[in-house]
Amino acid sequence: MTAKVPKRKLTWGVAAAALLCCCAIALNFGQAVREVSASTVPNPKGVKSNQDRVEYLSAYGWQVSQEPIATQELLIPEEMDDSYSEYLALQAEQGFQLEKYAGKRVKRYTYEVLNYPSGEAGVQANLLICKNTVVGGEVLSPRLDGFLHGLTMP
Repeated sequence: MTAKVPKRKLTWGVAAAALLCCCAIALNFGQAVREVSASTVPNPKGVKSNQDRVEYLSAYGWQVSQEPIATQELLIPEEMDDSYSEYLALQAEQGFQLEKYAGKRVKRYTYEVLNYPSGEAGVQANLLICKNTVVGGEVLSPRLDGFLHGLTMP
């Protein structure tokens, strides 16, 4: 069996196939870059200004309000009972050792998350900062049936 295909149609077919291959490669490369950047944790040191805090959260993929919706000074308890175990475990999973800051004052900056994957409104991101270093953080929904998880985007 033989088929006779005009050169013009063959050229267009090859060009279309090449274009599709290039698009597929570009999309896969973009996905690989996003996965690599998602797996890298931003440097928690040197977070001095509001812009630094917004950029820190942005490194996790979060789009947040440009100004914090709340700022509070907190005292980390010197002795933490069992009621803190889940929260300390959450922080430890992210590489934060909150126990090291027992008895110290930290500032908690709360930002509104604008791009939560489920589309839920009112989600907040908290950063705990001691001497220009992020020492803890979480993303949460303040609703009654809300959630709490680390800074990594689900």
